[in-house]
Order: sequence, then C-alpha cells, then structure tokens
Amino acid sequence: MPYTSNEQEMLDLLETHIAAEMSGDMETTMATMTSNPHLLNVPNMIGGDGYDGVKDFYTNHLVGKFFPPDVKFETISVTIGRTRIVQEIVISFTHTVEIEWMIPNIAPTNKRVEVAFVVVAGIENLKLTHEHIYWDQASVLVQLGLIDPSVLPVVGAESARKLLSYASSTS
Repeated sequence: MPYTSNEQEMLDLLETHIAAEMSGDMETTMATMTSNPHLLNVPNMIGGDGYDGVKDFYTNHLVGKFFPPDVKFETISVTIGRTRIVQEIVISFTHTVEIEWMIPNIAPTNKRVEVAFVVVAGIENLKLTHEHIYWDQASVLVQLGLIDPSVLPVVGAESARKLLSYASSTS
C-alpha cells in the first residue's frame, strides 16, 4: 500500500535526518528537529534533552561517529501514524571502533554484532520532536563476549536473525 503524501513527507524527514547523522552533517541533522527535542537510547539512558543537549550528544557521541565502516541496516517494518514513525530494523557491524552511544567504554573487540532495534520518532510540523531507541543490550553483550548466555536467559544474534527470517518470508 503506498504512503499518503503526508506519510511520505514524514518518512523523507526521518531518512534525511538519519542520512545526515551517518554522513557527519550536524547542520542538517539539527535542522530536521524542533527547537526543543529529546533523544533517549533506552537501554543505557544515553541521549540528550533540549536543543543544546541533543546537539551536544550528537557532536560528542554520534554524528560522524555512528558505526564501523561495514555497518548494514535492514528494515523489518515501518509504521507511520499521525505524529509518529516506528521503525523495526536490524543493524549489523563488526565492532572495530568504540560505539560511544551504544556500548560506551567498551574497546573494540573485532566481533560481529547483529541486533534488532526499534526506533520511535515523534514528528510535529515536519520536524522531529524526539527519538526513543530500543535494543536488547544483553544480546549485544553476548555477541561481544561480555556475558555468558549459558548461565543467563539471553541470546546473541539469533533474535535478530529470526526477525530477518520473518521479513524475508513475507517479502
């Protein structure tokens, strides 16, 4: 089913925002946001409040420092509401650099990581009001060899791979 023109505008805004983050374009990243946004990475409580707090977070931890060079994003689903976009994605990469916003203070392990994310982006007047980003931190830590799945009820990349298998079977 095609998107309405408003839904497409909202999706275009979010895609512009993410592309600017990835390319290191702080001006465009912040131009896609309201004057009082917030960002919260739920598993580790890292992010920012207000324009200056979000800009500080982006400057010091994310924009232009996002991920290792082999990062791959695979969309599972996108749901667009009146004032929200919810994206379900799998992000995979080799942990070759410190990823401050996701796994701070963890030196590169050179291990492969595959993890499912849910991004909830609030939108008002075609500007982002907020981003709430969720992922299973235990899954990441298992894959980095920092927690033992044989003694805890956690898994590694299996959950992300299972989601991808569902996505490919419904395509």
